[in-house]
Amino acid sequence: MEVMNMAGQEVSKEIVEKVYEAIEVARTTGKIRKGSNEATKAIEKGHAKLVAYAKDVSPPEIVMHLPILSEEKGVLCVQVPSKEELGASAGIELGTSAVAIVQEGEAKDLIKEISNKLGK
Repeated sequence: MEVMNMAGQEVSKEIVEKVYEAIEVARTTGKIRKGSNEATKAIEKGHAKLVAYAKDVSPPEIVMHLPILSEEKGVLCVQVPSKEELGASAGIELGTSAVAIVQEGEAKDLIKEISNKLGK
């Protein structure tokens, strides 16, 4: 399954898995923000290190602005296929439209690896 990143490039399943892993690690060793509004605030304040947003959000307008805002602020932004999986990686039982990592904790190397694979 191929997924698109903010530049419209295809993102491999391997990168999607790394994004979920980075969120899980940052959740336990750093700090994350959950939801589209929280992710937006983290990007605007310059706190976000990585933003992941779900492709299956309805309506799509909820997350449409995230890749554009991320690009303006130079934040790594990746679209993932499932809000349920995104929510699970963030440690919540419900799906979530977006997650921003604001303090990497031990996920720093994972984020660097994702960034390198996406050529950022």
